[in-house]
Amino acid sequence: MTLAPTGPTAHRVFGRLPSFDPDQAEIVLEPEKPGNGYWVGCPSVLHDEAQGVYWLTYRRRRPRGEDADRGWRCAVAKSTDGLHFQDVWSVEKQELETTSMERFSLLPAPDGGYLLYLSYVDPADNRWRIDVIEAERPEELDVRKTAPALTAESTGTEGVKDPYTLRIGPAVYLFASYASGGLSDEDLQRGHANADIYNTGVTTHPTGLATSLDGRTFAWQGPVFDVGSGWDRYQARLNTVLPLGGAYLSMYDGSGDVTENYEERTGLAISHDLRQWHSLTPDRPWITSPYATGSLRYFDAVPQDGETWLYFEFARPDGSHDLRRTRIAH
Repeated sequence: MTLAPTGPTAHRVFGRLPSFDPDQAEIVLEPEKPGNGYWVGCPSVLHDEAQGVYWLTYRRRRPRGEDADRGWRCAVAKSTDGLHFQDVWSVEKQELETTSMERFSLLPAPDGGYLLYLSYVDPADNRWRIDVIEAERPEELDVRKTAPALTAESTGTEGVKDPYTLRIGPAVYLFASYASGGLSDEDLQRGHANADIYNTGVTTHPTGLATSLDGRTFAWQGPVFDVGSGWDRYQARLNTVLPLGGAYLSMYDGSGDVTENYEERTGLAISHDLRQWHSLTPDRPWITSPYATGSLRYFDAVPQDGETWLYFEFARPDGSHDLRRTRIAH
C-alpha cells in the first residue's frame, strides 16, 4: 500500500516530530574555516546507555582545489553529555589512499567490541565503497585492518556510500546511498573520471538496504527508497530510523539535480517493514537552513527519556556547514 503524505498517518508522524528552528540549535562542531566547501558534519551518533557515553562519527571537508581537498578527515569522538565531544580516533584520506571520505557509522558488534563502517572512494576504480573495521574499543580501530562490506561489484551498482546502521534482534540493517547502474560506456567513463559519480548527473542516487547477522558479511537486498519526481528527483538518501508505533520514520536527504549535490535538504519518509519506504514530503522539504543554499542534511536521531536528540549538518550564512544538535520534547 502506498502511503499518502496527508491524512491520519502523516498527522501522527508530524505530531510526534514537530518542526523546530535549526538556527537556534546548539553547535556541536565548527567548520575549519568560513566559506563554501568548508564543512563539518555527516554525523552518526551511538548512545551507550550502560556506560553513559555518546559516540559521534563525523567528517571534515575542504573545497575542491584546496590542499587535501574534499572529505579529508573522519573521526570518532566521545561525550558524556551528547554536546561536548573529544576525538578518540581519526583517519585522514591519505591513509586509505583515497580522494575522499564521507559518512562513517559506529555499531556495537554482536559478539562484543565495535564495528566501524567507512565510506570512501576506492582508489582502484574511483567508485564509492563501504568497508568495516572492528576493535574492542573505538580508540583501537586500525584502518590497516579494513574489510569490504559493500562495493559496486557486490551490489551491482556504480558505487555505495553513507552507511546508516542499526540492529533489530539478531539482524544488522545497513542503509546506503547508491549510484544506479545500467549506464552507457560514455556515461560510465564520464561518471567515474573525477572519482565522484554523484557530482556528474549521469545517474540518480536512491537508497538501498543490506542485511547481516554478524555485521561483517552483508547480503544486498536492493533498492528500498527511490528518488521522487520533484525536489528529491536526483537523490533520496535515508539517514536515520526512528520506531513509530508499529512503523518507522526516517529523515532523508533530497536534491533535485546535480547542482544541488553536496547541498541536500531534508524530507521525511515512513516504512512498515524497513524494506519499502514512502516519502511524506514529496512536494517540498520538511526542513531547510535559512542561509546560503538552504542545505540541512545528514540527520541522526537519538531517543532519550522524554526527548529525541537530533544531530544534523547545517548551512551557515557564509556557505560553510557546521554540526548541530537540537532537543525535541515528546
